[in-house]
Amino acid sequence: MKLKPLDDRIVIKQSEAEEKTSGGIILPDAAREKPQIGTVMAIGPGKILDDGSRGTMSVKVKDEVIYAKYIGSDVEIDGEKYVILRESDVLGIVER
Repeated sequence: MKLKPLDDRIVIKQSEAEEKTSGGIILPDAAREKPQIGTVMAIGPGKILDDGSRGTMSVKVKDEVIYAKYIGSDVEIDGEKYVILRESDVLGIVER
């Protein structure tokens, strides 16, 4: 992937949507919810602060994160789907 986000933006590859319910019912594509979890693929250099310096990013590449629902811009590059959003839209980092 050759996409470099600017400032405090990050690029996330979404996890796959669930194909079955917990009861075993197979969901059609239209009924699947957009997942709110994904893997960070690229990060920007950080937000420019009031004093002119750059803030440090709280996430790093390969972090698995949970982000706010219906946030960000969906893009498709080389057949892969990604979401570009601001670091502030990330709710947390998943630690396993």
